Amino acid sequence: MSHPGSVDIIDFLAFTIYPFIALGIIELISRGIKLPSWKKLSTQGVAMIVLSVIYVIAPAIIVTREGQTHVEPLWMSIVVMLALAVTLFFQARRSKLDPTKAEY
Repeated sequence: MSHPGSVDIIDFLAFTIYPFIALGIIELISRGIKLPSWKKLSTQGVAMIVLSVIYVIAPAIIVTREGQTHVEPLWMSIVVMLALAVTLFFQARRSKLDPTKAEY
């Protein structure tokens, strides 16, 4: 049972798994169509930014559908995904400049 203003444990686990699913799907598709590494990494970075924006909005939609409860976004998850996006963009740039440095 969740407290007012918090996300239920099942919803929290789902929010934790979604970024991994997105990264895995992008990885599989990029390997299937032989996408260059820098394009794959850039796409993954964009996906993390999009998920970060969704994570600001989605918890409020999920929790407030039952009542007038205000919910805080998952700020720690958002910060981690934005940090991952920055890292992915850095690796994409590095891979584009010298493809031998990136082995993914």
